[in-house]
Amino acid sequence: MIVAGEASGDIYGADLAREALKLDPSLHFFGIGGARMREAGVETLVDSADMAVVGLVEVLKHFDVISGAFLKLKKALSTDRPDLLILIDYPGFNLRLAKAARKAGVKVLYYISPQIWAWRQGRVKKMARLVDHMAVILPFEAPFYERAGIPVSFVGHPMTDLVKVRGERDDAAASFGLDPGRRIVGLFPGSRRNEIERLLPVITGAAVLLKRRFPDIQFVLPLASTLRDADIVPQLTAAGLEVTISRERIHDLIRACDAVISVSGTVTLEIALVGTPMVIIYKLSPLTYQLAKRLVKVDKIGLCNIVAGEIVVRELIQHEANPAMIADEIGSILTDAGYAGTIREKLAAIRERLGGGGASANVARLILATMEDQ
Repeated sequence: MIVAGEASGDIYGADLAREALKLDPSLHFFGIGGARMREAGVETLVDSADMAVVGLVEVLKHFDVISGAFLKLKKALSTDRPDLLILIDYPGFNLRLAKAARKAGVKVLYYISPQIWAWRQGRVKKMARLVDHMAVILPFEAPFYERAGIPVSFVGHPMTDLVKVRGERDDAAASFGLDPGRRIVGLFPGSRRNEIERLLPVITGAAVLLKRRFPDIQFVLPLASTLRDADIVPQLTAAGLEVTISRERIHDLIRACDAVISVSGTVTLEIALVGTPMVIIYKLSPLTYQLAKRLVKVDKIGLCNIVAGEIVVRELIQHEANPAMIADEIGSILTDAGYAGTIREKLAAIRERLGGGGASANVARLILATMEDQ
């Protein structure tokens, strides 16, 4: 059984399933995932598109869907007892499922650690009781779990293998029908519908301001597998923006951009690995933000900045995540070559911190080893 509750987990889960099936074609994967995992041969009992929400208030609104999914998988732990439960991030749901797996006598491999080193560190004690092995993707995570007595392997970050760019910026731009001679800005609103509702109006507001300043500017937007055109297009149309939308080749799309406006999340690491300057925005409902502010133990929001150990790209959080401040930062990147060049240099160093590649293959070998130990 494998559980990936959002778009990034769907990408990682699909790559993992493919690598594991190379080693043992007799394996059968089932659980929660999206289109990519289905393409990789995973039987999805629940679609991850229905599970992808963030924040306390937002989770409460989707409680019935999430609760129904939990009960379905909990039942499957008994009726279709798997040899192993593989959990990918998504801690609120997955730690509850790990508890059910423990009661059912099913081993648990947790791939891609919840960011408990950033907030609610006390959960590591709970994980020590519920998880048989951690497969972590950031180098500083391994010592954290070792101190808690949890078997752990640093497998490298899967994005170092998945981020593949063909050609230079101008070639990438032309492949999407864009004019390489004009500025190109990426609008990356996230993969969750509640993110879109909260942040796309802010992003489009910034795009309108940029269009006034740079009349020939072009905009591109990657549409996540968890979203439909109807989640995006009406807001773009209402803002009067012409935007090239793509569901494919996100890394080539990033390469085509001169700058990107991105929500916080895994995508910031993808953008960093391609090497495109960006601004990161982060905004929650007021109640969720006030709760998070009291719990978070790190001073950076963007994953690329956390890995770098410094603020490489600017973060605009809560009230600062407004159209004017976003447009100002993107304007600086577009007009100040020295500033943009410094950002690119620092982004280039991030890949070295993430291991030598082969993360999915490493986890696939862990899967087989864990199952053989039973």
